[in-house]
Formats: sequence, C-alpha cells, structure tokens
Amino acid sequence: MSDAKATCRLTDIAIDDVGLPVPTPEIEQERRVAIFDLLEDNSFVLPEGAPEGPYRLTLAIREGRLVFDVADADATPITAYHLSLGPFRQVVKDYYQICQSYYDAVKTLPPAQIETIDMARRGIHMEGARVVEERLDGKVAVDTDTARRLFTLICVLHFGG
Repeated sequence: MSDAKATCRLTDIAIDDVGLPVPTPEIEQERRVAIFDLLEDNSFVLPEGAPEGPYRLTLAIREGRLVFDVADADATPITAYHLSLGPFRQVVKDYYQICQSYYDAVKTLPPAQIETIDMARRGIHMEGARVVEERLDGKVAVDTDTARRLFTLICVLHFGG
C-alpha cells in the first residue's frame, strides 16, 4: 500500500444515532454493508495542512445538520464539518422511494422490470454521491465510490433524522 493510500483514508467509521429511531433490519443491513465496503476501500483527503491520516469518522445529525466529525487514528479530534441537510433531502427521499419499489418488485415482477427499477435506483444513488462530493468540496476530497458509500450512511441517518 502506498504512503498516500495508507494515510488518506478512513480506518474507522461510527454512526452517532443517539436520539434517532431504531433502524429497520433493512436499514441496519445497508449500514453494515456500507461501513464494511468503506473500510475495505476509500479515499478521504483532508485539505493541505491538516494532520495526516488515517482517520476516524463519526457521522451524526445534530441540531438539524449533518455532522462529519473527523479524528486521527488515536481518536484525537481534528475537525468537524457541519453541513445543511437541505441539499440531501430530495435525493434521500427519491432514493428511499425507489428502494421500496425495488424491494416490492423483487417479490412479484419479472427480472426485466426489476432490472429497470434497479438501474433507476443506481442512478439516484449516483446523484446522491454527487451531492456528497459537492457538499464536501473544499473540506474533504473523496472518490466516487467513497461518496456513494457515504451517501448510503447519510441515508441511514436521514431515515431517523
């Protein structure tokens, strides 16, 4: 692993869901998969001058804002980014609706129709990743796969927030 790949990454991710409703089994599964995938492969680059990683990330919703708490490997706080939830609301709503359609389709529809719904689901998920990248611009540089997985975790939080 190159030095940059070893330091410009997340090695721990926590979801602070204190005060939020208990997630459904489907939501909890999405959370586990997204965290596992993120820890396997991610790119998380803080601006020049920030302490070197690897980093620990805690995602939360506090006072109606999405919070990215970033700490170093020893859990020493580095920074916190507080982002408005507004830009995420519509894409999260659309994503939940298409996921529900997908889960319902799997039970009754033929494969061709399921595939069409899944393509739409992936398109909305990519739009969510674009919003993540846009909202983090100038704060944290992430690659598309990292943004996609972070969007999944934001959806998990948004579900309860």
